[in-house]
Amino acid sequence: MNPELIRWTGPEGLPRFDLIADKDFAPAFDTALAQAEAAMEAIAANPAAPDFDNTLAAMELAEEPLNRVLSIFYTLAAVDSNDLRQSLQRDFAPRLAAYGSKTGMDPRLYARVRAVAEGADTLEPQDARITTLALRDLTRSGAGLEGAARQRMTEIRGRMAELTTQFSQNVLADERDFVLPVADDRLDGLPDWLIRAMRAAAKERGLQGQVVTLNRSLIVPFLEHATDRALREVAFRAWAARGSGQGANGAETDNLPIAAEILSLRHERAQLLGYEDFAAWKLEPEMAGSAERVEDLLRQVWDAARRRAGDDEARLAAMLHADGVNDRLQPWDWRLYAERLRKETHDFDAARIKPYLTLDAMLGAVFDVANRLFGLEFQPLRAPLWADDVRAWKVTRDGRLMAIFVGDYFARPSKRSGAWCSALQVQHRIGQGQRPIVVNVCNFTPPEQAGAPAFLSWDDARTLFHEFGHATHHILSDVKWPSISGTSVAQDFVELPSQLYEHWLEQPQVLDAHARHCQTGEPLPADLRDRLLAAGKADAGFSTTEYLESALVDLAFHRGQPPADVMARQSAILGALSAPGAIPMRHATPHFAHIFSGDSYASGYYSYMWSEVMDADAFAAFEETGDIFDPATARRLEETILSRGGSLPADELWIAFRERMPGVEALLRGRGLN
Repeated sequence: MNPELIRWTGPEGLPRFDLIADKDFAPAFDTALAQAEAAMEAIAANPAAPDFDNTLAAMELAEEPLNRVLSIFYTLAAVDSNDLRQSLQRDFAPRLAAYGSKTGMDPRLYARVRAVAEGADTLEPQDARITTLALRDLTRSGAGLEGAARQRMTEIRGRMAELTTQFSQNVLADERDFVLPVADDRLDGLPDWLIRAMRAAAKERGLQGQVVTLNRSLIVPFLEHATDRALREVAFRAWAARGSGQGANGAETDNLPIAAEILSLRHERAQLLGYEDFAAWKLEPEMAGSAERVEDLLRQVWDAARRRAGDDEARLAAMLHADGVNDRLQPWDWRLYAERLRKETHDFDAARIKPYLTLDAMLGAVFDVANRLFGLEFQPLRAPLWADDVRAWKVTRDGRLMAIFVGDYFARPSKRSGAWCSALQVQHRIGQGQRPIVVNVCNFTPPEQAGAPAFLSWDDARTLFHEFGHATHHILSDVKWPSISGTSVAQDFVELPSQLYEHWLEQPQVLDAHARHCQTGEPLPADLRDRLLAAGKADAGFSTTEYLESALVDLAFHRGQPPADVMARQSAILGALSAPGAIPMRHATPHFAHIFSGDSYASGYYSYMWSEVMDADAFAAFEETGDIFDPATARRLEETILSRGGSLPADELWIAFRERMPGVEALLRGRGLN
């Protein structure tokens, strides 16, 4: 085994990515998996009476070498995929599933954890917490199953690992392989910065001229500005077709049968465990608790969003017809006319703010907010990472090293789409303890040439703040055990820190300090700033509706019998909602990676809005003091939520911070839907 995969020797404990080759992963995986299997077997077969130390504490440490190998591998597979890494993913997935089945369904481990759990009230609080969670997870994994049911559960887990991996790879292939050349005489309406980004995308692919790709930071502004309706339609249809069998790779990347089989297997798994359906199984440990509570929240917001979207649709259709287009408003029209309406209503042109929203300026804002709230300081760290444009920082407080933060911000053809936060290693206090190494990944349009500023859209800036909100959850974590560290919380609670952090981007004092012109250094003019903030709510009907469509489809897919024809079921759900035809789902079924690339957000896409109810109310706690950086409120946020990880149930963490449960009023007000 390449020792660098286990004992990281880079600056401040980072892995030396320059010393790791793809050929190292298979032997390292074999060795680390065998070590984990041996460690778990030793715990299960231990002849000594079960106690916390020889069972739960031992389980927390048993997979450490495997986790280190996989954290490096899956980071690279997501940010810089290649054929070998994809092949290794397909090889690793069923083997990891088999290992998960073996350990998660081991009756000996189950018996030992149950025995410790019977005396959990005598344990230290965090020891008792991981014991309770381990028993819950083993029970929900099927450790209590026997005979044929047990064998079938093992088969389902293995098959699911194969399917979810293939789903992700199909979406990536269709995103990577679509390129739409745009001739010089068809650039009407496109701002200069976007044309430069399209030329950079062409150059990156060895092409001349300018192209549109399915990178969100490119296709969304193209749809907002391109006056060539035919080109907009081609680009939008390609974006919508990812994974449908009609995408860039045709039937080769058809995800529809994969999605149908995943839904069927999830339903079967839930029923094997005694649940009515997958939604009932998935939501049992979440803050929401039941599908009924989730649907109640979503429909409260749906009615307000649908009314606003209907009003906007009528206005945009009138603008389309005024342009001489004798057609209904289509999905590829909405963004163009919404942007025009925003300009007319608020005298606001998004292109005017681009020079003020450089990546470096917005990183300065992100770090400044973290400093003013939590006293964190950031120093650049030179380290060999996986690409030259990936950056790292040391995060300190009062001179003490808290974490290492890594940012990979620019799109590349080999990178998975979207944005996310992960951890190469999580914080814990076992032995000498371990500092977190946190990674934020985005897909912003890179600068046209090296050394030039990278410009962000307002949505890009919001994404930057969002993902760093997740990072604070890791950086400020202060718990004993890795299994409850950082973002290891209920799925519908995990988005609270990230969405809460977004609020500071919208504050005038933050923008005044950091949104400065890339050439002159002048601050964003106050009147432009105010129009920007007002315009931010202008299309709330669209953004809320497209999100809710996806959340309600996800929930319906996992309630009752699974559909044989997923697209027919999707259409029926949207039809029952009277969803606007010009506003498709944010993530249609064939590329709905949140719910089909793994179980994390399956029957849980609602969690963004569930968390938004809390983040709106949490930011109100700062506003009520008259100081958005109020030290006492920031300290309470850190002490009750950000440092606690999953050491308590989510509702207890929330009550400790806010002393009451939130309602939807602040959310509706924040979105301008009240």
